[in-house]
Amino acid sequence: MTKFGLRTGCAIIALSIAAQSPAWAQTAPATPPADAVPEAAAPDATTPDAAAPETGGDIIVTGSARQQRRFDVSYAVNSLSNADIQKLAPINFADLLGKLPGFAVENTGGEVQNIIRLRGLPSDGGLVTFQQDGLPMFHENDGNFFRGDSINRFDLMTQRVEVVRGGPAPVYASYAAAIVNNITVSGTDTTRGKAQVTLGDTGLYRLDAYQAGPIDDSTYYAIGGFLRRHDGYRDNGFPNDRGGQVRANIKHDFSNGSLRVSGNYLNDHNVFYLPIPTADPRDPSKSLNQYIDFFSGTMNSPALRNANIRFREADGTTRNVNADLGNGRHTQFGNVGVQYDADYDGWKVAAKGGVSVGKLHFNALYSTSNPSDANAYANATSNGIGTPTNLDNARKAFGAGVTRLGYAIAGTNGAEVYDPNSASGLVVPAQFRDVVSKYYSTQGDLSVTRSIATGFGTHDLRVGVYGSLYGETNEVAYQDYLLEVKGKPRTLDLIAYNAAGQAVGSVTDNGVLRYTTTLNRGNTDAKMYALYANDTWELTKGLTLDGGVRHERYSYNGYAFATTSANLGDPTTLADDGVRAFTGQIINSKLSPNITNWTGGINYDVTQHLGAYARASHLETPPSTQVTYQINPTIITSKANQYEVGLKAAFGRSYLYLIGFYTRYDPLNASFVALDPVTGRNDQSVPFVGKAEIKGIEIDGNLALPYGFAVTGALTISDPQYKSLVNANGASAGDVEGNQLVREPKVYGNIRPSVDFDVAGSAVQIYGRYEYTGKRYVDFFNNTALPAYQTVGAGITLTHDTWQMQVVGDNLFNAKGLTEGNTRTDQLSGQGTADAIYGRPNFGRNVRLVVSKSW
Repeated sequence: MTKFGLRTGCAIIALSIAAQSPAWAQTAPATPPADAVPEAAAPDATTPDAAAPETGGDIIVTGSARQQRRFDVSYAVNSLSNADIQKLAPINFADLLGKLPGFAVENTGGEVQNIIRLRGLPSDGGLVTFQQDGLPMFHENDGNFFRGDSINRFDLMTQRVEVVRGGPAPVYASYAAAIVNNITVSGTDTTRGKAQVTLGDTGLYRLDAYQAGPIDDSTYYAIGGFLRRHDGYRDNGFPNDRGGQVRANIKHDFSNGSLRVSGNYLNDHNVFYLPIPTADPRDPSKSLNQYIDFFSGTMNSPALRNANIRFREADGTTRNVNADLGNGRHTQFGNVGVQYDADYDGWKVAAKGGVSVGKLHFNALYSTSNPSDANAYANATSNGIGTPTNLDNARKAFGAGVTRLGYAIAGTNGAEVYDPNSASGLVVPAQFRDVVSKYYSTQGDLSVTRSIATGFGTHDLRVGVYGSLYGETNEVAYQDYLLEVKGKPRTLDLIAYNAAGQAVGSVTDNGVLRYTTTLNRGNTDAKMYALYANDTWELTKGLTLDGGVRHERYSYNGYAFATTSANLGDPTTLADDGVRAFTGQIINSKLSPNITNWTGGINYDVTQHLGAYARASHLETPPSTQVTYQINPTIITSKANQYEVGLKAAFGRSYLYLIGFYTRYDPLNASFVALDPVTGRNDQSVPFVGKAEIKGIEIDGNLALPYGFAVTGALTISDPQYKSLVNANGASAGDVEGNQLVREPKVYGNIRPSVDFDVAGSAVQIYGRYEYTGKRYVDFFNNTALPAYQTVGAGITLTHDTWQMQVVGDNLFNAKGLTEGNTRTDQLSGQGTADAIYGRPNFGRNVRLVVSKSW
């Protein structure tokens, strides 16, 4: 990170230059990525035709040596225009991907950092590579508390999103079982623009705008972005989201190609929603909805707007860090990119490069242990057997004269007594996290593509090299608070009293149950390069073979500061007795993983309407660079063999893709970081290594009917299973053999009917949406289930001339569904109940109004 300041300055200067280009007028389709030949103009996003569902005629440029129709490729892919995205009206990127087959998502965490899983693969998003115009903006899919959806946001500068599932993804990107390619708007000879206002009944106010057009006969510009403020789907007591982004580019055409320079700047706050208790653990049939509402409640609270994080530095001084839960996930991110395409007598040269710099300051309240009966939590005693209780510890610290513990509202010095029996009768600990990370990533890709005609058909051969220099810092401090079980809860103090009713000490300190329990500080820098090649061989019309290989070499260099436990010395409280402290020792780490990925496929189109394909691919994912600033991580290169067979049919606007897939993950790194409920530590890996097998089918289709009716849908049916999963302590593989993968449904999908018609010269589109998510489990042993749930949404769009109005609603009938569970504590053996009573609920009914004007 020694060059972080220089890279930041360069990015800001380059972005400022891009932003100062003339903003005269408006837009047209984006230039395709460098591997594509000039493409036909995309539909005007202001016309009703732009919202027509994708068909086999969609032009695909992602995951291929040449531009092809969707129907002709030998892999699973979708292309969504900006108008498609607006009709789907996703609340976040995970929600958008969840409308496609193969993606099981949990979109309940807020706007970013949601869970995206492909075809049952056991990863929260680390196998889905996000790109912008064919290049990632950060090399790894999982940064330090951020993923691709955190720095890739869709707005009116998004021309379309192409999504490749499996197939050639491992050859065209790193860490990729899937590629999500955000293709941005570029200017053309036609000046165009659009402004759009979105209002929501959850306190949502958003403005989107873009403009694009010519500067001169061969130079074009595009600029746009969004500003947004959102109170949130849940009542935090403070705004959920606030901020925005701007994206701009300038493109110059030459006689044989083009040069494009682009810039992004994102500055956004996004509050993170974590699980809530939904039922009383003493009697799981008893709902807690009257205390914490299923749809609007959250454990986020204004009581944590001024948290004091305390830990000890290596020199013995006590560090006090002020943190604000309302800060949320504050992302400041900039990217400058360049893209060059040229055709030299049939040799197509494509060069792309980018520099990204960013800073993340993340504050969130994480769930830890399940709620406890307040009386037992305060006054139970172990009688010298097993783990000492709070009362045992208080007597040890403050003397045998302690007769009881009692609750008070934190910050009142015990003056405002809290009686849990007048409320839920429960208390719950929770973990406040303060994370600061600076990161950078420079990446470049150079490829050459050549079409070669032989006596045995035509080869489209692409050879390329990709490289990246990237790194990030890590500053992490977690500490535990004691809370009442209630929406926007107050923090509690647990006070020790003697027989005379006098306070003699406190288990907590101003609501803090344990000062910093997890403390990490470190840094990592990495470099890598990849060589890749792909050949698309058209033997005869309709019969194509495709194969590719990618070899990557990495070098990681990082360090971590060692910690130990320390007592900060306040005799009046137990909260500072076991605080993490830096020792001064620095643990250096180096790693040099190498991986090789490959793919091969065959496609045969019987007619221009019917076809089939088969494909195999091998994916290896090296460990994250983050293992070099962690202490005793589980380091494994995961490997997966993927196979798929597809049948496809396309007739006009109707299409059907039926895909069978099988994946064998060996080895599978299912290790996780577990919470120690006694010390509160949450930085120690529990190693679980084994295999996984996933087999299933995907159905992706659209049926265009007379009189403007259509039915679009996606369905995935799979069987994700653990195989031979063991840990270092010798847990039997038979205990989890064949069990359903954690948080992976077997059945999920949606169906979306619509009708288009005209009324008095205005185009009207009415559409509905039914979504289903099957049963999942929170733990390896499948003891506790997340029950299946289903939701219904609907919308209407009215377009008149250059004006458009849309009203869309989600979860119209307030159907209840739980996601995630309580991952800090339940992943091993569940929650002690058949169905989860602690989890992250789906959002309740909400409605948005979108009004736009195009020119």
